[in-house]
Amino acid sequence: MSFQLAVIEGDGIGPEIVQASLQVLEKVAPGRFQYKPVLAGGRSIDQHGVPLTDAALTTCKNSDSVLLGAVGGPKWDTLPGHLRPERALLGIRKELGLFANIRPAKLYQVLKDACPLHRETAEKGFDMVIIRELTGGIYYGERGRKTDSDGNTIAFDTEIYNQTEIDRIARVAFDLARKRTKKVCSVDKANVLESSRLWRERVHQIAKEYPDVAVSDMLVDNAAMQLVRNPAQFDVIVTANMFGDILSDEASQLTGSIGMLPSASLGETRCGMYEPIHGSAPDIAGKNVANPLATILSIAMMLRLSFDMGSKADQIEKAVEKTLLKGCRTRDILDNNSKPLSTTEMTAEVISALA
Repeated sequence: MSFQLAVIEGDGIGPEIVQASLQVLEKVAPGRFQYKPVLAGGRSIDQHGVPLTDAALTTCKNSDSVLLGAVGGPKWDTLPGHLRPERALLGIRKELGLFANIRPAKLYQVLKDACPLHRETAEKGFDMVIIRELTGGIYYGERGRKTDSDGNTIAFDTEIYNQTEIDRIARVAFDLARKRTKKVCSVDKANVLESSRLWRERVHQIAKEYPDVAVSDMLVDNAAMQLVRNPAQFDVIVTANMFGDILSDEASQLTGSIGMLPSASLGETRCGMYEPIHGSAPDIAGKNVANPLATILSIAMMLRLSFDMGSKADQIEKAVEKTLLKGCRTRDILDNNSKPLSTTEMTAEVISALA
């Protein structure tokens, strides 16, 4: 049986890291995937005038999953909001119903010296998953500009959540926690925001369906502090769209590099979108120096979560760890005992470890 995979190389380093990850995919599952190229983001703007065409969206909808590199860059920063490259991602997430973003953040002990935290904190290690609600909140609420009676320009973005959106993301977090240490931390801003007060109410209501899972609450500002103070205390974090966007990037840097973290965006079906959490890094695009590991690990998540190929996902994850243990490093995770490998060299090392 073969699967259709929509492939969005994207902008900047996107094409380099996507091609690297597809080499790994073909190594572990040769001939199992048919690749459907999709133009989205800045390159789509350049060619079609919009970040996502109807035809591109249809290809994504008709595929079994979507692999994404990265989109965006300063070239398109002056465009109006609805024409920015990032609107392609929002459109795909919304149209495919991908409401749950799963972002694991794990500190490999071999990379503890790259962790910016105190050595005693890094020595404890951490292995957490941040569950970010992806199709609600301030990114999708009413927005605009207007002028007040004094002639001042006012810009507004509305944070809005309904009960159904909160309930379904809470269940994703509790279901995942049952497979881990049965501990969920719900992050909100309930001391200020009404949307967060509803969030907290609904999370605790859903928690009654999971009596074996412990649930706690934490205000987002405290959570940001606790991530750098003692990240080992967290296992599964569930939070709103904007909070999850910020906290998961913070957690990624604690692993040593944002170039190490994969992510999955899922909905009610097995079709998902898989991508590294980093950006398009236009300053290093085309230089063959980008770290491909986050995208390669995203392939592992895809095999496990969308295609029931858990053993092949394990192979990839073990190969990445073997490669790191061997001392292989791209420049973002470089230590004093190694020389930087290129994107293609790092990919070759992972493929060698698979063999």
